[in-house]
Amino acid sequence: MNRLKKLREEKGLTQKDIAKIIGVKTSQAVGYYERGKRDMSTKTVQTLAKFFDVSAEYLLGGNNSKNSKKGDLNNLLIVPVLGRIPAGTPILATQNIIKHIPISTEMFSVNDDSDLFFLEVSGESMNKLIQNGSFVLVRKQETAENGDIVAAFANDDDEATLKRYKIIDKKSIMLEPESSDKTFKPIVINLKTSNFRIIGKVIGSYTEW
Repeated sequence: MNRLKKLREEKGLTQKDIAKIIGVKTSQAVGYYERGKRDMSTKTVQTLAKFFDVSAEYLLGGNNSKNSKKGDLNNLLIVPVLGRIPAGTPILATQNIIKHIPISTEMFSVNDDSDLFFLEVSGESMNKLIQNGSFVLVRKQETAENGDIVAAFANDDDEATLKRYKIIDKKSIMLEPESSDKTFKPIVINLKTSNFRIIGKVIGSYTEW
């Protein structure tokens, strides 16, 4: 849960006051933000973080440090974590927003957050590159180049996984693990008989330690 209500009450402000600060017509939207019923836009997070002089991470309920990062706020993107994805045996990837992670545009060389989302990694089949418990930043797209790391549905649109995408021929592809655990094996998919679908391409990873 974000800390908007806590910060507002510490300053003795009303929801109507916050509505004026962020430029919305009624205080109802502020109530939705405080209860987590509606996501704050990147611009709203930037405005509130500057006003309260706190970091975006603190405002969004992550980092316990209030220290603001003024230099990063103008280039801030607020990217949702949509769910967990196994870097192991494919299982269903839930599409519920778990939380949001603020990143700078320079961090992953991205310009906007319209096609970006994070997935939390669960598993060890990509541990040479991506640690269990870390977050992968994914750009939504339905195609990939040979050798890309992708998040994909691999079993009739019900199961998702994170693997290296390898093209075998026009009829088949392989999802290849990169793990120190040799029990993980490549997954060969026949494109003619499987409803294989790429969710997006992994463009970076982020670890909270």
